[in-house]
Amino acid sequence: MLCINSIAQTKTTGNVVEYFGKEKIITTAEGNVLYHFLNGYTLQTESRTGTLFNGQDPVAWQYAVGKFVNPTKQKGDWQEINADSAKVFSGKPMRSAFLYTQYNASKEQIVLLETTGGTRTYINGLPHEGDHYDFGYTLIPFKLKKGINEFVYTKGRFGRVKSKIIVPSKSIQFTKRDLTLPDVINGEKDEKWASVRVINATEKELKNLVITATLSSGEKATYTTDAIMPMFVRKVKFKVPPAKNDFTGELKMELTLADKSGKIIDKTEISIQQRAATVHHERTFVSKVDNSVQYYSIAPALGSGPKALVLSVHGASVEARNQARAYKQKDWVHIVAATNRRPFGFNWEDWGRIDALEVLAEAKKVFNTIPAQTYLTGHSMGGHGTWFLGTTYPGKFAAIAPCASYPDISMYGFDKGDEMHDMFKAFEPIKRSANSGRVKSIVQNLKQGGVYMLHGDADSTVPISQVREMRQILGTFHPNFCYYEYPGGEHWYGDHSVDWFPIFEFFKRQTIPTNKEVKEIDFHTATPAVSSTDYWIKLQQQIKPFDFSNINAKIDKQQINIKTVNVSIMELDLVSLDLKGEITLNIDDQLVKTTSDKKAILNLKDGKWALINEINTAEKYAERQGGFKFAFDNNVVFVYATGGSESDREWYLNRARFDSETFYYRGNGSIDVISDKEFSLEKYKDRNVIIYGNASNNSAWKLLLKNAPIQIDNQQVKVGDKVIKGDNLAAYFVVPRKDSKTAMVGVVAGTSEKGMKATWANNYISGITGFPDVMIFKADLLLNGLPDMKVSGFFDNDWSAKTLEFFN
Repeated sequence: MLCINSIAQTKTTGNVVEYFGKEKIITTAEGNVLYHFLNGYTLQTESRTGTLFNGQDPVAWQYAVGKFVNPTKQKGDWQEINADSAKVFSGKPMRSAFLYTQYNASKEQIVLLETTGGTRTYINGLPHEGDHYDFGYTLIPFKLKKGINEFVYTKGRFGRVKSKIIVPSKSIQFTKRDLTLPDVINGEKDEKWASVRVINATEKELKNLVITATLSSGEKATYTTDAIMPMFVRKVKFKVPPAKNDFTGELKMELTLADKSGKIIDKTEISIQQRAATVHHERTFVSKVDNSVQYYSIAPALGSGPKALVLSVHGASVEARNQARAYKQKDWVHIVAATNRRPFGFNWEDWGRIDALEVLAEAKKVFNTIPAQTYLTGHSMGGHGTWFLGTTYPGKFAAIAPCASYPDISMYGFDKGDEMHDMFKAFEPIKRSANSGRVKSIVQNLKQGGVYMLHGDADSTVPISQVREMRQILGTFHPNFCYYEYPGGEHWYGDHSVDWFPIFEFFKRQTIPTNKEVKEIDFHTATPAVSSTDYWIKLQQQIKPFDFSNINAKIDKQQINIKTVNVSIMELDLVSLDLKGEITLNIDDQLVKTTSDKKAILNLKDGKWALINEINTAEKYAERQGGFKFAFDNNVVFVYATGGSESDREWYLNRARFDSETFYYRGNGSIDVISDKEFSLEKYKDRNVIIYGNASNNSAWKLLLKNAPIQIDNQQVKVGDKVIKGDNLAAYFVVPRKDSKTAMVGVVAGTSEKGMKATWANNYISGITGFPDVMIFKADLLLNGLPDMKVSGFFDNDWSAKTLEFFN
């Protein structure tokens, strides 16, 4: 883990540096402290929950089934604990335990809960995101009820929790915690995107708020920002004006928040950097995942003219700005550091993967780089990211250079819980849906590009056995790789842990070939939803979703010989191969004739390959596959139920809020959250939608899910022609949005109150966890795990439910 910023918080243990990359928030500027929690109770819990599946939580189960008992009334297994002199609950009891605290309020009022250290927090039985990175970002608006209020915190990374109740100074206000800012660039005249958090400590949605940013030099930019749901802190967009005059250093920038009539609600002053484009600097863009503002950092090339591009991916707890500054500027290449959405983020999988691709595309456009000279490197977790992105996207990088790396994160940090889960049949689709991160299963994709491996031989954080195994694997097939063990090198031994001269000299010798230069392809992938293309071959559909597929193709004059494994539909870009006339495709020993002037789309049906004219977008294809987590990656909007009982309405509103809090905290996200009454097909056209609620209480269900293969109401779940009855059933599933060729609908729903509350376990907003198309389970899964799974698996390619597996 990288440490290169002396002002940041650090802690060194042996050769490990915990580097947070951001100053920890230690003061409260948003109001006055009403109460510090100093006394509580801990409940020890086992942690053998696994990496790919982590759905168990005994406290969540107690709340779901109505069995939670306040430990001040019935102590049971809860043990008393007191905070230390710094008002922190810590020590051995906190390393694997729940923490309970309470507050006896004299009146009802809206307040903020500020928590550091806990992963999740229940406030009077409703789940909220915590602060397990210990950054001090978390501010949760909630309504204190008169009398006893209960707070339960799940364990964090560091075995410590600090919590207090704040009376906000204003109901609507800015907070300067966790800004995302660009640099003001000398000579550039366009406005830049930025984002700031706005606290809405009211029970009304805020719409049409206007943020005006004014530089100390007088320039202004105004933007009507995102809507903010009730009782929520959202990170919203605004624009930073360009500077008229060149300057180098810190500028002051005033932000004002006004309603649509122009009335000022709040104002604050922040600092922003103005720099030349020729030095290290930061840029921003709007992500297609959730329309949020993300940033990346640049070590720009020296001099003018077309340059190469290196994408550098950071290690766990490292900020992109500090990753970029580990590199000295070069005369031939721009070095671009993506964020993974957060310093910890998603292990460069899931939304971290998307962030890397978005930054790559943005940097290519901004710097007009030489397409054939694109490279990839990274350190520690970023070393895993380098292996993962390099193997997943053959053809995007001329060469890769993993440093201090491990290939598969699930095997590197292998949890015995996954081994335990293997005994349950219900685990198979969960495990399969995480196959896209199994680097060693798709490592053959590296064959066309160069590989340079760098590792310190004294690294005790990532054992050198990890990279030695990869050296051995590459030695069986790869013609173009280098390997170097740095003598005495610990996990981080200075900037040359990444800025290693031989890596860049190796990169200089590599280029990405054109399609017509690639005569043989050996493409491996776990799903076209993540990786579908290798030069002139595209996998459109699998026979068995999320199982490994292979396409081996070799051009022999006017014939292309192809062997496939787990391929249903594939596409060949014949036009780019510069062949002439008629082409013979020998595919799995079947001959198909076509011409070289068009793409060839091949479909396997009843054991025979045949050409088809176009992809049927109503079925699964590369741009729209299953996997529940993929419902969250296309300008997604959350739609919560407003029908049903008071409990239904409260839970599903909070459930959508909780997921939005989690996506913000873990992925620097900013998601539109609306009621079902606000939703319309046209207004949210071609956007992914997450439905919170069922057919009985969410009116958007009729618009989006009327003919879905799974139907849920308060008494039962219907899957195809099978019916599962019960008031304690929960479901996650994803289906195509019928009015779009690309958008999807995800569902978080339950039957009645127990089932609704069983949907608590939301580790789908987490790197590397496995979620198939469908999971239907009893509330008791929160306590017992996989034995209480009822249905899981993948829809057929036509999105029917025929092959879903039923248990118990």
